Amino acid sequence: MRTTLLFAGLALLAGCKTITVEERHIIRPDALSGKAPKQRLDMPGVEELELARPDGAVLKGVLLQKPGAKLTVLYFGGNLFHLDDAGDKVAAALAPCDVNLAMVDYRGYGRSSGTPTVANMTDDALATFDYLNQRYPDAVAVHGQSLGSFVAAQVARQRNVAGLVLESTTTNARDMVNGSIPWYFKPFIQVSLAPSLQAIDNTDVVSHVQAPTLVLTGDADKDTPPALALKVFDALPSRHKRFLLTRGAGHNDVLSNPATAGALCPFLRDPAML
Repeated sequence: MRTTLLFAGLALLAGCKTITVEERHIIRPDALSGKAPKQRLDMPGVEELELARPDGAVLKGVLLQKPGAKLTVLYFGGNLFHLDDAGDKVAAALAPCDVNLAMVDYRGYGRSSGTPTVANMTDDALATFDYLNQRYPDAVAVHGQSLGSFVAAQVARQRNVAGLVLESTTTNARDMVNGSIPWYFKPFIQVSLAPSLQAIDNTDVVSHVQAPTLVLTGDADKDTPPALALKVFDALPSRHKRFLLTRGAGHNDVLSNPATAGALCPFLRDPAML
């Protein structure tokens, strides 16, 4: 969202009152952000995953299998997530939960080729879920953090997932953009969203999700404030749902907070028990 803030500043300097936010301002693959993996994930039991997509893009990721695991978690990271940079931290956080863990770089990020859009990120996520669900029938849960929470919610809407975890989530793209603009800019700026971004609405998507759901958020999260995560939670129709506010956690450290495991692991062991 730093790009959005920059545009806001430029808009003020130019005397403009409207900024237009496109997909490329929110979805920041390596070619735009200059980011790239710093290392190669090397952990015991890692199996390489590779999915060829119809348009020629190749998705690459890893599957960490745990002996005796009854559930497989498909994890979708936030923007700029690279499994080679942060995958070990996700694995460490989920290790006590005794689950298999699958992580795949979004197209255009890290190991995966191609150019990401809102539409093909959802299609890629569905294809990845279908692959894992064939391998572990009816035993795949999806977990999404920040940007990944929108992806995970779309999968849960369109597939029968074993469970859904939404971490550091928010309502829609407009709220996400508005939340990145300092209050002192807001009187001078109107935000115009690209049509594909206008269509993003997590509260609408989750209103169609019946799967057991755990919503995780930090009380110190300034990027996706807890009040917006609570709106997503309230939109869930499932009787099996829980909202966890982690004290002292910000936007990117909810999963690593020791207090989170106390709710996450029991949920992953038996989502229907919420």
